[in-house]
Amino acid sequence: MKRLLMAALGGTLAGTLLTTQVAGPLIAQEAAQNSSVYEQLDLFGDIFERIRAQYVEEVDSKKLIEAAINGMLTSLDPHSSYLNEEAFGDMQVQTRGQFGGLGIEVTQEDGFVKVVSPMDGTPADAAGIQSGDFITHVNGEAMLGLTLDDAVERMRGEVGSEIVITIVREGVADPFDVSLIRDTIKMVAVKPRLVGNTVVLRISTFNDQTFPGVQEGIKKMVEEAGGIDKVNGFVIDLRNNPGGLLNQAIAVSDAFLETGEIVSTRGRNPADGERFNATAGDLAQGKPVVVLINGGSASASEIVSGALQDHRRAIVVGTKSFGKGSVQTLIPMKGEGAMRLTTARYYTPSGRSIQALGVMPDIVVKQPLVDPAAETATEEETAAAQRSEADLRGVLSNDSMSEDEKKLLEEERARTEEAAKLRDEDYQLAYAVDILRGLAAVAPKP
Repeated sequence: MKRLLMAALGGTLAGTLLTTQVAGPLIAQEAAQNSSVYEQLDLFGDIFERIRAQYVEEVDSKKLIEAAINGMLTSLDPHSSYLNEEAFGDMQVQTRGQFGGLGIEVTQEDGFVKVVSPMDGTPADAAGIQSGDFITHVNGEAMLGLTLDDAVERMRGEVGSEIVITIVREGVADPFDVSLIRDTIKMVAVKPRLVGNTVVLRISTFNDQTFPGVQEGIKKMVEEAGGIDKVNGFVIDLRNNPGGLLNQAIAVSDAFLETGEIVSTRGRNPADGERFNATAGDLAQGKPVVVLINGGSASASEIVSGALQDHRRAIVVGTKSFGKGSVQTLIPMKGEGAMRLTTARYYTPSGRSIQALGVMPDIVVKQPLVDPAAETATEEETAAAQRSEADLRGVLSNDSMSEDEKKLLEEERARTEEAAKLRDEDYQLAYAVDILRGLAAVAPKP
């Protein structure tokens, strides 16, 4: 018994000694790291006081501290930043769908301001600003070296005031100026329409209005089509949609899925990861879906297109998306401001991260550039090309169809011609509509 007790005691002593041997260096290392941090903070305080006392002009201490905080955050990645009280208020207004400005979603790349996408129906959209454009100057002032928030601040101003921005565009040899008039931006998140038998949902942003807009748009267009049986499919147009609220992206994805994962987020701590799953109920009632994306489709748009693509619920058409696969958390701070901090990456249902890679379409379709100088056919030439047997004098009648059947055929032909005209206006959308028409043509009849 004494021998057993001694063995147990020896084991305890050995364990204590081992713990002390391992923990000692770790504690010393942590103490050294803390000491280094405190030394750096002391350095910051010393520099701050010297600037206040010796800089050539008197400085605003609050602005100096805000600049230091923002510099710390923007050094992490292009999407982390500090929002003072005014900027935080502007962001909250934007998520509700109305704000003042030019209507451009921007990011920063290599110190330059890069356009993610122009927003539908805004001054930037009307002026022809494109995804991928670089804004180098605002009213002659260079943007290089400014933080993203500072650059955005330069573009803000009174509604009705003029601003001149200098654009560098790939494929265009020289920079060029674009004059815009600032306006109140009223974001209509969802614009539904019926193209033939296809319901098109143009989603321009993900704000508080998006999912309700999708619900209402589907209901209205299905009624206009004469019922879900008359609808051959749905097009979700996410082109130039810069993203927005994560919960709205999840809700829109869920609207077309019955079950399964929509998106997952993984942060620095594995315990903080989240997984979002679909609930029963498909607003499209099983009808085929095509999602349109391009280089201006970012963030929440990529969550929707990635989820529907992975579940094989939709055919993704267009060009590669922007590739913003990170999640930002707004953390309110003292003084009514907030910190926008990148806290996680998000992953599609198959487990892929699209950070810096983007969503690749199932079918790559580029929007052709319109050449205004290209020759167009005259009305006489078009009419001549469309003449057929039915236009000949004394034509033999068709006895295989009743008048009602002929009427239905003519209505179907009219819808087909309407879809064909769309190619001149929007080739990518016309391609998506044609896919759904083709799927309907080969689908088994009920």
